[in-house]
Amino acid sequence: MSSTVTLGTGARLTQVLLACGVLYAALYVILNDVVAGSLYDGYDPLSQAVSELSATDSPARAFLTAVFPVWPVLMIAFGIGVRRAAGGRGALRVAGVLLVVQGIVAVLWLAFPMTSRADITSGGPAAANDVGHLVMTAVTIVLILLEIGISALAFGWRFRLYAVASIVIVVVFGALTAVQASTLAAGGLTPWMGLFERISIAPWLLWMTVLHFILMTARHSGRGGACGGSGTTTFRELTGLRAPDPSDGEL
Repeated sequence: MSSTVTLGTGARLTQVLLACGVLYAALYVILNDVVAGSLYDGYDPLSQAVSELSATDSPARAFLTAVFPVWPVLMIAFGIGVRRAAGGRGALRVAGVLLVVQGIVAVLWLAFPMTSRADITSGGPAAANDVGHLVMTAVTIVLILLEIGISALAFGWRFRLYAVASIVIVVVFGALTAVQASTLAAGGLTPWMGLFERISIAPWLLWMTVLHFILMTARHSGRGGACGGSGTTTFRELTGLRAPDPSDGEL
C-alpha cells in the first residue's frame, strides 16, 4: 500500500515539475513583453532587444529584478522533472542536467545588465557589464542548442527533424540579432533587432512546451493509457518510438 502511495506521489511531483517548463515559457512572454513592456514608455519590441527591458536605466528594471527569481527556479524545476521522466533514456537525463545548469548560471544575469541604449558610447570600449552580458548570452545560446539537440537523440526521426528546424531558427535569427546589435554598438539604428531576437528565442520556449507534452503523454501511456488509450499513438506519432516503460525510471 505504501509503495503505491509513494509511486503516485512521485508521479504527481514529476507532473508538477514538468509543468514548470510550460509556466516558464508563458511567464517569459507575459512578464517581459506584456508587463515590463507596458512600464517602459516608448519601448518597441520590433526594434529593441528583450534585454533593454532590464537595462541599467530602464524604468522596468526594478520590476524585472523583483520577479527574476521566478525564472531560475522554474528552469531548475523543469530540468529535474525532465530527468525524473527520462526513464532509461540517457539523452533526456543529460538534457535535464543541462536545464538545471542553465537555471543556476542564469542567476549571473543580474550582475550583467545591458547598458541602456541612450548611454551606449558609439565606437567606445564596451563596459564591463556589457562584456559580461555578451558572455552570458553566448553561454545561454550554447546551453539551449545542447538541450534541444541532445533531447532529440532520445526520440525518433519526427522529433529530430523538429529539433533540427528549431536549432536552425535559433542560430540564423540569433546571428541576425548579433548583426543588429553590432550596429547598435556603433550608434546605428536597429529596426528589426527585437523581432529577430524574439524569433530566435521562440523555438526554445516552444521546445519546453513540446517536451512537456511528449513526456506527459509518455507518462500516461506507460501507466496503461490513462488518457483513454490515445496516449501511445500520439507519442509514437510525435517521436517514432514507444512510450517509456515506468520500470525504466521515475515517470
